Amino acid sequence: MCMVLANDNTSGAGVVMGNGFRYRAERISLGAMATAGILVLLADVLGWLDRMAPGGTLPKITLLILSTVTLFLLMEFDRLKVLDSISTQISGLTLDGLTGELRRQHYLGVTRVHPVFPTEEFKRLVGGARREVAILQTWIPNLEGLEEELEKAVTERNVEVRILLVHPKSDVVYLRDQALRSTRRTVSVNASLDILHGMHGRLPAELRSRLKVRVYNSLPSISVYKADEHYLVSSFLHGQLAIESTQIEIDGGDSLMALQVQKELNILWEIGSEVDLRDPMRSVDVIQ
Repeated sequence: MCMVLANDNTSGAGVVMGNGFRYRAERISLGAMATAGILVLLADVLGWLDRMAPGGTLPKITLLILSTVTLFLLMEFDRLKVLDSISTQISGLTLDGLTGELRRQHYLGVTRVHPVFPTEEFKRLVGGARREVAILQTWIPNLEGLEEELEKAVTERNVEVRILLVHPKSDVVYLRDQALRSTRRTVSVNASLDILHGMHGRLPAELRSRLKVRVYNSLPSISVYKADEHYLVSSFLHGQLAIESTQIEIDGGDSLMALQVQKELNILWEIGSEVDLRDPMRSVDVIQ
């Protein structure tokens, strides 16, 4: 330990000595340049230059001064590179680190608000997922458009896909139907289950357990589409589907908004009942 400290101290002293020598050399060079400039000006005024070396003095002195300037710039080159590196690091810290931290502190993880469900954006997020994709809905009216990406997530990257739907015989279905009656749409959990049944049948036998579906009999609070640490969250408003409502995009599973959304997902998953996708309609019928 003493030897290491001694080496560190020796190295530090060497750096300090090197910097001190460099600083003195720079000061001497600058002083020499300034002095040479004054002497040349004085000699020219007194007419000494023409008497000492007619026709050749000024070019030689100019060359001397330019050489000194060049030497000074070369001595500063490494320092300029260090400054440029520091500037780049500060810029990166501001854009990447500080921006992300401020977003988590002031916006609770919210990165964007979409006027409606951003289908292509969610497909991109599913395509980049490596651990889990989860959907919490009453029913999934846009499931057919997401089916291919969900299937690829399971077959190509072994991602777990978890789906939460309201029980088709729940009182919530009637209430949601009433809320959507002005749109002439009805809650169709069975249509979602039918699509999931087809997807389950196409998966390799050893991967079918990666697609999990549960139905819940509880008041739905929010609509959630999740891909790893990214969330799209909406509400069940009267007169329009959740996917036609404003979508809040959250980035970062450790943000306050993400933790609250994940808690809701976990609660409904725990109270939900698992659906056997080999025969989902029959499976749901026996679930109370």
